[in-house]
Amino acid sequence: MMDIALLLSFLFFMCIFAGVGLASMFVKEDTTDDYLVAGRGMHPALAALSAVSTWNSGYMFIGAIGFTFMMGYNVFWMAILSTLGQVLAWAWLYKFIQKEGNARGVRSLSSLVAEKAGAPEAKLAAALSVLFLSIYAAAQLTAGGKALLVMLGWPEMVGILIGFVLVVAYCYAGGIRASIWTDAVQSCVMIVGSGILCWIAIGEVGGFSGLHSGLEAQSPALTNLMPPDLRFGVSMWALAFFLGGLAVAGQPQVVSRVMTLGSDKDRKQAMIWFFVWQTPFVILMTIIGLASRVLFSAADFDAELSLPMMAMETMPAIGVGMILASIFAATMSTADSQVLACTAAITDDIKPEWREDHKTTKKVTLVVAAFATAISIGGLYIPGGDSVFTLVVLAVYGLGGIFVPLLIIRWMGYKPDTNHSLAMMVAAFVGVIGWSLIGFGGADGIFPSVPGMGAAFMTHFIMNQTRSPDVSPLGRYNWPEPKKMGAIAAAIIIPFCAFEVSYLVTAPDSSDSMGGVGDYTIDSTLYEYDFADGSEYIMDGETLTLDFNTNSIGSWENGDNVVGVKVTLTFNEDETSNGLGCAFSNNEADTVTGTVVHDPYNQTEQGTNQGSPMLLFFELEWYNSSLAESGGASGMSESEIHQQLNAGSEGLGAYSLDLTVDAEAGGGPGCQHTDDGEEVEYLVQLLILDYSVRAA
Repeated sequence: MMDIALLLSFLFFMCIFAGVGLASMFVKEDTTDDYLVAGRGMHPALAALSAVSTWNSGYMFIGAIGFTFMMGYNVFWMAILSTLGQVLAWAWLYKFIQKEGNARGVRSLSSLVAEKAGAPEAKLAAALSVLFLSIYAAAQLTAGGKALLVMLGWPEMVGILIGFVLVVAYCYAGGIRASIWTDAVQSCVMIVGSGILCWIAIGEVGGFSGLHSGLEAQSPALTNLMPPDLRFGVSMWALAFFLGGLAVAGQPQVVSRVMTLGSDKDRKQAMIWFFVWQTPFVILMTIIGLASRVLFSAADFDAELSLPMMAMETMPAIGVGMILASIFAATMSTADSQVLACTAAITDDIKPEWREDHKTTKKVTLVVAAFATAISIGGLYIPGGDSVFTLVVLAVYGLGGIFVPLLIIRWMGYKPDTNHSLAMMVAAFVGVIGWSLIGFGGADGIFPSVPGMGAAFMTHFIMNQTRSPDVSPLGRYNWPEPKKMGAIAAAIIIPFCAFEVSYLVTAPDSSDSMGGVGDYTIDSTLYEYDFADGSEYIMDGETLTLDFNTNSIGSWENGDNVVGVKVTLTFNEDETSNGLGCAFSNNEADTVTGTVVHDPYNQTEQGTNQGSPMLLFFELEWYNSSLAESGGASGMSESEIHQQLNAGSEGLGAYSLDLTVDAEAGGGPGCQHTDDGEEVEYLVQLLILDYSVRAA
């Protein structure tokens, strides 16, 4: 019954969204200009709400919530710094984009970074736009597929194909106008649904105090504002989020909303609408992501399914259907915006002769949509290829690296020629792709906005210095005087150093950043390393102390996770006898006591050689051997497992072995026995545990 009610609710809201988009058919004009920029007469509120939806959409509902699930409180850095970057983009670069777009009559971002549409640099910018926007659109289709998988149990591929059909329908119905109208309605419905879901989620976890304690119980790193184990420090890690927000000026699907506005006054109004609407939306999504971490603690849980799973677990069928329809429709309308932006890039710059051919423009839309769908489906068969967050990060930072540096230098009045522009775009592309391929662009590194934009700006300064050193690389501005330059450098370096020092002081340990409570598989092997051996004669009643230190070990073949020590002692009987009656006498047993010490641990054992050689062995351990041998753990966090199996440096350092001999002499009538001590052979072995932990 739940499935039927959910399906009906989903279809009901989808029909509302689709109906709004199709209604644009009644006011559209059959011109390419209306198809791509809605005749530049869109109301600021509609353009702003659409920008919120198309900028966030599947990324916010699926990808960003998954990132919040994994990162905890330190995701606030992304939310705050990204927002600051977006404010700067709206107040500064969008003003330039709108002015230039209206003055030159261009409809694509790639045309803005060239002196004329169809120039070589415009063609390259358009080609790269198509590549990254197709990846971006594929991420939206994947997000929609994931939502349908969780909520209706449909295969991801089915959701992707349904999304393809809807994208083409949106585009053909009313172009960008249909997308904007639908986005605006979705924004309204989604913020209401998110508010309800957030309120329910907070109640489920026991309020904000329960949220905090639940996160703390899973991992202390989740409640620390500083992320653990950053490979390049915290400053560049944080800067990447700011540049990621600034990269909104390099997103053709968002810029197209700005191009639909008629005046600078409209842009200012749209900016206010944008942040008034997006800010509470980001807050709600962040809280939902954190609450999801508390509610869904299984080790193998797909973090990107947090929002749909939470809706399924906490809301009635009609609410689940509303959330699902909002997610699915938002991702589809965003995908169609990206497909339309690709269409504009192709028809305005790659093939400008198609610019006014409305029928050909629609055919291009169909081909681009099919290409994005192919990427989305292909990602299902590549490990990690269906990660919405990964796809969006690559696309957003790739587009930002290509366009934002060029827009900034053009805003400054610098007029780069074709070779200059081409070099900057290629450098940005190589920076983003190369940085991602070598594995430095993850959550513990630096997201590729820094290497992408950094490579583009570096290329700009090099090209300027080598080709036109008499022209200021800052366009109509000049470099500050040396004294001012020093002050600026100090204003940057001092906070940078202070930030890094604060990170070193407050960052959590790496063990705190591991998986939460759940089921894990443990693979382990215990190795015995021959640490010390020898033979010593010990007199009766004496104690011999032997000292060893792991500093003497040159290399560790199986790692240095020393979790214990094993001692083996071997001794015989060296008692001597003299006299006629010795044939009828017996030797007396001797006792050897061994004590191994590794502060603060110690273990003592003793054995006797009653008539035969004695083999005595004993072990001292400081790890949970039962857990290692069990092969798995349930109801534990990953960090708890590591705490019980990883000795760290605890097993390193000084060891001592005390050997004591208590010799007894036998004998009888006519027989004299003598026993001065024992020859004791010893072998000291370190126990080294090599193990791995993975989600069961």
